[in-house]
Amino acid sequence: MGEAKRRKETGAPPPPKAKSNKPLYAGIGLLVLAAVLFGVFFLTAAPEPTSDELPVAAPNAEEFPAQLDQYGVSVGPEDAPVVVREFADYQCPACGSFSSASKQLKEEYVDAGKVRFVYFDLPLQQHQNAMPAAQAARCAGDQDAYWEMHDRLYGFQTEWSASNDPVATFTRYAGDLGLDERRFRRCMTTELHREAVEQSRQVAMQLRVTSTPTVLVDNIRLTRPGWGQLSAVVERELADEAD
Repeated sequence: MGEAKRRKETGAPPPPKAKSNKPLYAGIGLLVLAAVLFGVFFLTAAPEPTSDELPVAAPNAEEFPAQLDQYGVSVGPEDAPVVVREFADYQCPACGSFSSASKQLKEEYVDAGKVRFVYFDLPLQQHQNAMPAAQAARCAGDQDAYWEMHDRLYGFQTEWSASNDPVATFTRYAGDLGLDERRFRRCMTTELHREAVEQSRQVAMQLRVTSTPTVLVDNIRLTRPGWGQLSAVVERELADEAD
């Protein structure tokens, strides 16, 4: 006898419906989302420039040897009161995340003449396309588009990281930027700037920089590279310079 027919004949009430867990799951989901948002805010929020939690120069730390800046690519006035230096790998995901902070730095501090920014290439051995990417930026620099290619490489990092023909991809980027593609491709295929990239990597080795991104504000190494800590330390150093 079917369950419905049995209930009809015996007058037995229908079994109680199982309570839905949807409200519980929804509540848990909201709590998890709130925790994630709080974590993101904590990691990215800018601390006060006077905060004791900000990194400081190591005891007896020497000034950064400014003569080594020639091996990086710099933007901003030579006499800027603060210098920010980044050692990075174009294929490094963490460097890709930091690229928005360095772009904001250029817009808010470098363009205002307060900061000079120096980018050092540190292509890591485990990243097969990091070396060609570093050369691509410098080849674009030959046509006055270094920073445009720099931003394009980080912005489309996931597109070219696993490419078997990065030169073709980078040449397409050059065309998108309005550059002479034949000149750019020739620069890439002849590895015109490989030696310059290698020299930049040697600077990192000389300074015992092994991880990317490594970011220095003057001679202070950031412990949590990102806009929050970067802007706070820059503001503190600018205030110290003004005193």
